[in-house]
Amino acid sequence: MSNKNYINDLNEIKKLMSRSSRFLSLTGSVGIWSGVYALIGSGIAYLLLENKSDYSLLHSTGNTELILKLVIIAFSVAYLAVVTSYIITRKKAIQNSENMWDQTTKYMLLHFLIPLVTGGFLILILLYRELYDLIVPVSLIFYGLALVNISKFTLDTVKYLGVIDIVLGLLAVICTGYDLFFWAFGFGILHIVYGGIMYFKRETKTNH
Repeated sequence: MSNKNYINDLNEIKKLMSRSSRFLSLTGSVGIWSGVYALIGSGIAYLLLENKSDYSLLHSTGNTELILKLVIIAFSVAYLAVVTSYIITRKKAIQNSENMWDQTTKYMLLHFLIPLVTGGFLILILLYRELYDLIVPVSLIFYGLALVNISKFTLDTVKYLGVIDIVLGLLAVICTGYDLFFWAFGFGILHIVYGGIMYFKRETKTNH
């Protein structure tokens, strides 16, 4: 009997340590909404592209107005994803009685922003140099690196999503002419699939 209590105590201690060193309020619905925004943005971008025979942004070279519209769409998608993620995650953190802005969250945010901001500056340089065919691969690779970077502060499965995005980014460099397809798949479909899996694995169990 004492051995069982000892094992239960150890399990409880491990759970407490995990909660103190990891941010566990991420939900599958965050990924789903982010993916939906990305797919809507991809659809609008496709309608704006002059050459609909492929999915490449390379043919946009010289069309400053079109490039500006595509940049606005990308930033709008990112803004909506961030705001929605904050609202949903904050609500989940309150339900879990977690402090959303503790030391773990600050470390996670720092490790997320370093590769993300670096990739953002590189994209601005690529825009300035009119190297449009590299923008999507760079965005996928650095976003993937950011996800892998924060996986040690949150759910381990985030790492796999990051690795897939990195691989997609590398493939996008090789398979030119399909920029919009890779962007929609990496930021849209993958997020929806991953968010759905995470929702049914974690949140349905919690609700029951």
